[in-house]
Amino acid sequence: MIYRYTEYAIRNKYCVFRIACAIVTSQPPERSPQGRIITRLSQLPWWLLLILLAGLFLFYKIATDELYSFILSKLQRGILTTIGVTVVAYVTAILIGLIAGLGRVSKNPVLFNLSTLYVQIIRGVPILVQIIYVAFVIIPGFFTFLNWLGASYAWLLGPNNFLIQAQQQSISFLVKVTLALAFAYGGFEAETFRAGIESIGNGQMEAARSLGMSYLQAMRYIILPQAVRRILPPLGNDFISMLKDSSLVSVLGVRDVTQEARLYAAASFQYPETYNTLAFVYLSMTFLLSLLLKGIEHRLGKNGRSP
Repeated sequence: MIYRYTEYAIRNKYCVFRIACAIVTSQPPERSPQGRIITRLSQLPWWLLLILLAGLFLFYKIATDELYSFILSKLQRGILTTIGVTVVAYVTAILIGLIAGLGRVSKNPVLFNLSTLYVQIIRGVPILVQIIYVAFVIIPGFFTFLNWLGASYAWLLGPNNFLIQAQQQSISFLVKVTLALAFAYGGFEAETFRAGIESIGNGQMEAARSLGMSYLQAMRYIILPQAVRRILPPLGNDFISMLKDSSLVSVLGVRDVTQEARLYAAASFQYPETYNTLAFVYLSMTFLLSLLLKGIEHRLGKNGRSP
């Protein structure tokens, strides 16, 4: 009786195993031509097609409508200002972020706490508030400190030294908002650099130190080149974000492309045409930067390695 039950269980398991193998090795049923067409259509980048259609429509309006062409010519100065502010602020933010990122991974408690304090403040305060705070609090306070130093050391530098004569009016709002954007995004870049450095295995640093390199040499020649290669895509995304956030400088009267559009719309009451053109300008710049970023990601391949 036991033998029969055992043989029955073995046969049932064998049948189940054969059925499972047949299911795994069986070919999927062929789809009909209509099904294949629907599948291909569903895989098309419809978002990209919609953006291209909107861009082509606005490009057609600008090329054929004199009003749109005139508005675009009015925005040219603002476009150059926006690009200039974005590039200068981003390069400065990269330098600030690199220094703060190194402080975030440092074993020195003073550097670590100062860098962490800076990052947490940047995270907790909106960018618009930071721009206003830098322009009206930090920079005036810095010049007040310089004047105090000049007055305190007048016996050494002279009664009319350059520190006493330094005035905040010598710095334009364009420079102030550029510095504000740089400090705001420096905190974000600091976390990006920190994540990139920590993604490199500890064995890399240990191997470099075992070869006789100092900490700074190992960080410069071994760790940072690999980390920067890995964080290039998020750095590119931050550059696109800064390009869009640069429109916040118009709050302080800086005549970027957004401010130029607001002034023209308020004077001419051509609100739809003006803001359609403004949207087209931002969409064109961000779309071109996105394509460039995609090309860099494709070139780097997965995990920061060349394909």
